[in-house]
Amino acid sequence: MYLEIVSPEATLFAGEVTSVTVPGINGEFQMLKDHAPIVSLLQEGKVKIAGNVTLEKAHASKFSKDSDGNTVLPITSGTIELKNNKVIVLAD
Repeated sequence: MYLEIVSPEATLFAGEVTSVTVPGINGEFQMLKDHAPIVSLLQEGKVKIAGNVTLEKAHASKFSKDSDGNTVLPITSGTIELKNNKVIVLAD
């Protein structure tokens, strides 16, 4: 599945991932390949990315790793859209 994380300043990440977990307004949820289409609001929390993630040097400092080896990006709010195995996260 392809993931793009876009902030007001720049595209923070774009690439193939195994799964994405996001802080939805009704709780955290995870999306895997072939997930049903969805559009949702996001609240403050962490976007967790599983897979072989390669970050650009310019944005790598915004990300960290959790104890499970996932790449993590803290956000304050945002929106997510998933359609045809392409996830777009608009994050603040």
